[in-house]
Amino acid sequence: MIVRVHFLPDNVTVDAEVGEAILDVADRAGVLIPTGCLMGSCHACTVELEDGEIIRACITAIPSRKELTINLFSDPTW
Repeated sequence: MIVRVHFLPDNVTVDAEVGEAILDVADRAGVLIPTGCLMGSCHACTVELEDGEIIRACITAIPSRKELTINLFSDPTW
């Protein structure tokens, strides 16, 4: 199943497969999501979904839905 993924504030949209890693989708779209440990514990890759759910992009896959909006945070520490 194809999911239309929209990254904000970059305003970039890309198609992705359900189950594909969010970091891989962002990379393919040219969107930078900072990473640290790649295991979810450092929270460098924290993003927010359109429903307000906060996730860590390094350990989260594209869910089964028609569209997904991902809000990127700007953290000058990373």
